[in-house]
Amino acid sequence: MAQATQTVKPRNHPGSGRRKGADHPKGRQTDPAALAEIQALLGNRSRQRDLLIEHLHLIQDKWGHLSARHLAALAAEMKLAQTEVYEVATFYAHFDVVLEDETPPPDLTVRVCDSLTCALFGADKLLGDLKGALGSGVRVVRAPCMGGCHNAPVAAIGHALHENATLDSVTQAVKRGDTHPHAPPHIGFNEYRAKGGYGLLEDCLAGRRKVEDIVKTMEVSGLRGLGGAGFPTGRKWRFVRQEKGPRLMAINADEGEPGTFKDRIYLETDPNRFLEGMLIGAWAVEATDVYVYLRDEYPQCHEVLKHEIARVDAAGLSRHTHIHLRRGAGAYICGEESAMLESIEGKRGLPRHKPPFPSQVGLFGRPTLINNVETVYWVRDIVEKGPDWFLSHGRNGRKGLRSFSVSGRVKKPGMMLAPAGITARELIDEYCGGMADGHVFKGYLPGGASGGILPASMADIPLDFGTLEPHGCLIGSAAVVVLSDRDSMKDAALNLLRFFEDESCGQCTPCRVGTEKVVKLMEQPKWDEGTLQELAKVMTDASICGLGQAAMNPVKMVLKHFRGDLT
Repeated sequence: MAQATQTVKPRNHPGSGRRKGADHPKGRQTDPAALAEIQALLGNRSRQRDLLIEHLHLIQDKWGHLSARHLAALAAEMKLAQTEVYEVATFYAHFDVVLEDETPPPDLTVRVCDSLTCALFGADKLLGDLKGALGSGVRVVRAPCMGGCHNAPVAAIGHALHENATLDSVTQAVKRGDTHPHAPPHIGFNEYRAKGGYGLLEDCLAGRRKVEDIVKTMEVSGLRGLGGAGFPTGRKWRFVRQEKGPRLMAINADEGEPGTFKDRIYLETDPNRFLEGMLIGAWAVEATDVYVYLRDEYPQCHEVLKHEIARVDAAGLSRHTHIHLRRGAGAYICGEESAMLESIEGKRGLPRHKPPFPSQVGLFGRPTLINNVETVYWVRDIVEKGPDWFLSHGRNGRKGLRSFSVSGRVKKPGMMLAPAGITARELIDEYCGGMADGHVFKGYLPGGASGGILPASMADIPLDFGTLEPHGCLIGSAAVVVLSDRDSMKDAALNLLRFFEDESCGQCTPCRVGTEKVVKLMEQPKWDEGTLQELAKVMTDASICGLGQAAMNPVKMVLKHFRGDLT
């Protein structure tokens, strides 16, 4: 019997399992020089996954954009796939990704807010004038709300917020190089402590206060989440505390709702009152770490918090937890709590499906207490003065205090601390000095872009949780935008829907496709009401998060109350 012989296939034979020709590394390769630059920039900072966005900020701040070579080097340094870095870098509006065949943007970018209140005060004209005046050496672009609605119009020159902007003021600021944020005057750590600040926190840490007593006080006060959702604060603390540890806490300081700026005011003026309430919350739920997620449009607040947190740490007042200050990067969707958690983890800000809820499975998979800035700001006053003090405020059968961000056609816009349940008419007349000269009250947004629009004839509805829902509106974060007889409600609604179209994260089809389709329909001389109503139902019923679910509220209200503006 003949002996079997084994056929040896050549190296590049089609059946050899090897690629034909020489082997080549796949994908974009790391440039050694770029890697060295990234390593020098990061220094001894941690390379952990959740710091990706922070590291992207460092690169953007230093070079003015994110080049492909630096993204590849960052991926190598953090041991991430390049696609993980690229998909995050391209998700956020404040990151400028520049590929090899693209021209980097100019060294300076001026962003002009085009949200509703700024549009009322001439933002479109300002945008066009600046493009002509500043020349090719400066990039001028539209941008969503920057939290300066009471000083509209607003522009951001580099990282510096420039309010009551005019062509001349912005041009001069650019010439001066006024592009960096400055910490505004505020009650600093020493002054706050001298007036009794952090005494309550010290009592908690020393065991002179019991957790159950603090949580019970918060429950009795009736304080609710003041970021928009309105969930009872004390109950949330109790729910999180009941979950198995380790637990975390996250502060939502990403108030991107057009018309909203109340949290900014508290952070700029009395940041330690906010920090004390936050640290008491962390103590109550035994959170090992606290993450403060601050919108990137508030660089001045970042300067304040960075300084004050360092003082708190140095004084040993955060010994029970670790405080992490994180920057957003220009994404309204990250104001949604689960999208915020994704962003803190260094990912795209895509909302999560619920359940499970963050109180059960939150940041890094741990039970997480999520509170808004204003919510924890009230903790010290409520505990020291008692829940009855908080409940003693209110009007029209409602209880507590609310911070209203008021902008638009009023004489004195600003953040107004007023009784919960006050009406829009009372707010305008008693707190804002009435309507601006020459303007007649026509309508108002009771709760920012997603809160709907109501006519002046319905300005006697108490502004609080549960009072506006029967009318198809929401109080949300209590951003009240006042409109007059000189304003088109049709144009106002279109401005709001363009905002939602731009800010949709794109994860779910009803919101991603729906907002785009709605804007196209609204741009037509005559609205196709039947299709708009169908889209409203689909978006409301099927969108993953509140952006898509509430986006059509302005359209619904214009169709219902302002039909005269449609002709």
